[in-house]
Parts: sequence; structure tokens; C-alpha cells
Amino acid sequence: MSRDDLIEQTLTPVTHDLGGFKVHRTLPHRDRTMVGPFLFFDQMGPAHLPAGEGIDVRPHPHINLSTVTYLFDGAIDHRDSLGTLATIRPGAVNLMTAGKGIVHSERSPAEVRAGGPALSGIQTWLALPDGCEEIDPAFEHVAAETLPLIETPGAVARVIMGTLWGQTAPTTTYAGTIYADIALSPGGSVPIDAAADERAVYLAEGEAELEGMKLEPRRLYVLRPGISATLRSTRGGRAMLAGGDAFATPRHVWWNFVSSSRDRIQEARRAWTAGEFPRVPGDEKEWIPIPGEPNTVSYP
Repeated sequence: MSRDDLIEQTLTPVTHDLGGFKVHRTLPHRDRTMVGPFLFFDQMGPAHLPAGEGIDVRPHPHINLSTVTYLFDGAIDHRDSLGTLATIRPGAVNLMTAGKGIVHSERSPAEVRAGGPALSGIQTWLALPDGCEEIDPAFEHVAAETLPLIETPGAVARVIMGTLWGQTAPTTTYAGTIYADIALSPGGSVPIDAAADERAVYLAEGEAELEGMKLEPRRLYVLRPGISATLRSTRGGRAMLAGGDAFATPRHVWWNFVSSSRDRIQEARRAWTAGEFPRVPGDEKEWIPIPGEPNTVSYP
């Protein structure tokens, strides 16, 4: 199988240095906004912050999407305008559904700051499908031990969302979604089946190849529909599989706002500037203002 037979697109990241750690963003991309419901794909770190410091993402708003936070290392305290306080650790899932509007903050827990917190993981946004964009906001923490683990010789795959390899994660989905964390030992392999409309493979750590094609780290490889393949590693690696149903209508992204309607995004911008979004209990003193030129936009 040739590369062109296997790969529809290769999306290279834009890297942002946030002071102490880097974020590598492959979605949204100039060449593609979505893979299934996924329209934002960030790899955070890996990094080890200086003693006494931590990440402090001040309260900010979202609409018409779900955020999915998944860590390889470290811990993050999530607070939101529903009154939620939840600490996420490696292997668990934080799913925050913005719907008609939510505000949240993400900060390193106080107990890990003294020693210098680690940070490594993936944060994604999923568009809500037509008819669900304005649902009530919600939050869901899914513990690591409740997510299915598929073990084969040399590979362990955790199903984060949807159904893969005959196992279904308990994480809520609003559209057809597949999402998995695949850890490959040296010589390990795992099949990538063709069930979803749109799929992408992302090499987060180490080394891997797909049907003999070497994968470069921090690239999102969008697979051609209907193609089955095998993911292998000679020296060991960690990859993410993401995708799901293709959306019939496009989504627009501006800053932290996602919607099928540009007018809805403009209204959200106005409402955040006017202070009309709810506050985050326990984190009311700070917030992120509307940027002049946001780092996250869809094209065109």
C-alpha cells in the first residue's frame, strides 16, 4: 500500500510557547478544520515546570462544543461555572460540554506546585452536532479504571470515547466518535480498522509506523476512508486515534467559541465582553479578555 493510498492529509502543528511549556496544535488547520467531530487537537508538553510554579489558565468561556482533557502525566484542577471542582490525573477523562455557554479555569493543584508540576497530555474540542449545539452545559469526570483497556502482545489501548476493538467507553458522546490512547512496546502492533467515516492517527511520543510508513511526531495523519491498517513500533511509542462521523454542516472557530453560525459567535464575543457569562465559583477574580487576534481560528 502506497502512502497516497493510506493517507489523505498530513497536518503539521503550529507550536505556541506558553512559558515553561509548549503546546503543539494540529487542529484547526489551514488545510482542514475537522476530523469527525474533532476540531481542536493540542498536545501539551511534555514539560516539568519550575518549583513553585504551575499552569494557570484563567476563567474563559466556550459555546457549542465539548472539551476533552486527557493526561499522560501531571494533574490539573478544573473549575467551571456549574460549580464543578475536579482534579484530572493520567488515564482519566474530563468531558466538559459547553452547549449554550460555560466558563471554566484550569490550574495546577496547590499540592504539586512546590516540587514543580509535570504536564503532558492531549486536549481536544469536539463540535456538538446539529440540534445539540445549544444544549444545557454539563461536566463529566470518567475515572481511568472505568475506561476499557485492550491488551495485545506488545500493545495496550485505552478506549477514551466510542467503540473500538469491540469495547465501548462510558464517556458521553453526542455524535459518532472514536478516541483512543495506544501505548506500543518495542515490537508491538495494533489494528486500525475502517469503521469510522473520518479517522486520524497522531504520534505523541516515541516511534511508530503505519503499514510500513514512518510517522513523524506531532503530526496528525488523516486516513483515507475505508482503509484498514496496522500501527507498529520497533522501539516503542504512544499514539492517539481520533475521529468519527463526518459533519454535514461546517463549524466555525474563533478563539474559544465554536458554532455552525458566525452570528452566534459574534453574540458570544459581545456577551463575554459585557460580562454576561456566569462566573466560576472559587475563581471569580480573574478572567481572560477577548483577544485582538486569537491563536485559534478556522479557515476560511
